[in-house]
Amino acid sequence: MRTKTFTHLAERPEFSFGMRSETINGKRTYVTPNDNVYPSITTVLSELSKADIQKWRERVGEKEANKISGKASRRGTSLHNTCERYVQNEEKFLNGETPHIVELFKTIEPFFERVDNIHGVELALYSDQYRLAGRTDLVAEFDGVLSIVDYKTSNKIKKKEWCENYFAQCSFYASAYEERTGIEVPQIVIIVAVENEHPQLFVEKRDDWTHIIWKAKELYEINNNDTINL
Repeated sequence: MRTKTFTHLAERPEFSFGMRSETINGKRTYVTPNDNVYPSITTVLSELSKADIQKWRERVGEKEANKISGKASRRGTSLHNTCERYVQNEEKFLNGETPHIVELFKTIEPFFERVDNIHGVELALYSDQYRLAGRTDLVAEFDGVLSIVDYKTSNKIKKKEWCENYFAQCSFYASAYEERTGIEVPQIVIIVAVENEHPQLFVEKRDDWTHIIWKAKELYEINNNDTINL
């Protein structure tokens, strides 16, 4: 049973375009309305953690790593879809979900009491400044401040320094939304549902994390021999 109904603002004409994704050499890219092909922000940021992930896979073994990654991916997708249906005001937003996902959602549901005046859900965004693109979970007010809101899941409590890629990802979405609309999005919000623990909430300033985007772009270019106009 839902505890809140969200106000959705009128759709802006800037987002009437379609933006399709393509996979090129194993990398996700997006084709913008002007036919520019921009790498996905998540793909570019993954360059920063690639070495650590490879070390982890070698430590636990490929079979176990694939098992853990697959489980985490399915859990993340299910919770994300639940959150999306909730903010879209669907009455039966929990239908079909496992008790595990329902319980995870219940842990983060109180944070949604602080969300309203929704500008966009699953919004396709691109930036000609960064020459990157992606799709954000939610653009809405959080505690009255226009924000990018992102949903995550985790097996354990995360230290803030482990979440820098999350902050940079959302900072990109905030910058791209402002570039497309002229509306400033100064705040980013990360909601983390944690297995068998209290959930976590990170509220950050957009401009504190944009430098990581440039760092990741530079590394992406070096590792992929691919100029993306730094």
